[in-house]
Amino acid sequence: MDNARRPIPYRIETERLVLRCWQPQDARLLKEAIDSSLDHLRPWMPWATYEPQSIEAKAERLRTFRGEFDLDRNYVYGILARDERLVVGGTGLHARSGDGSLEIGYWVRASHVGRGFATEASSALVRVAFEVVKVERVEIHCRPDNAASAAVPRKLGFTHEATRREITREADGTSSDSMIWTILAREYASSPASRAAIAAYDAAGERLL
Repeated sequence: MDNARRPIPYRIETERLVLRCWQPQDARLLKEAIDSSLDHLRPWMPWATYEPQSIEAKAERLRTFRGEFDLDRNYVYGILARDERLVVGGTGLHARSGDGSLEIGYWVRASHVGRGFATEASSALVRVAFEVVKVERVEIHCRPDNAASAAVPRKLGFTHEATRREITREADGTSSDSMIWTILAREYASSPASRAAIAAYDAAGERLL
């Protein structure tokens, strides 16, 4: 992708979820979701080592996410229940894998694991990446021992392209391996993600998909 403005949706609706750009006023809901899930998140998410944080710190972090979104640098979404009164988790489209590529990341609160929410959110972002942003490649990275995370790209028709050894720096200073799962634009039509029922809207509320 070049430096032209990307038509990234600010809001995506799926069957059970709303994925949307974080707002500072989401700080309390986000803090509750993370604080209630720390034992679940800490083995897999290096940032969870620095939790819990204050409401003020959370609001500042969400302002940063919003700023990066508006500047087309990084696209971090909250995963919320359809009534937007509960944070189910977080996800994002990250432009850190090179031109023509986006990487999807995700986490789900402990009380909602095992219910397909990460797959549902990722399906939506795969559709957005290929049909709206028009990328050539989507990636998902996860640790080899995180079976639940690896199940998501497997369900969506991704290919396990490689495992990079000791590439991820953990909070305790150690390094861990990372599996790289990929799907290409020419493979997308046969992916289950291509059949995901979603609605996607830009910052002005205009429908993109």
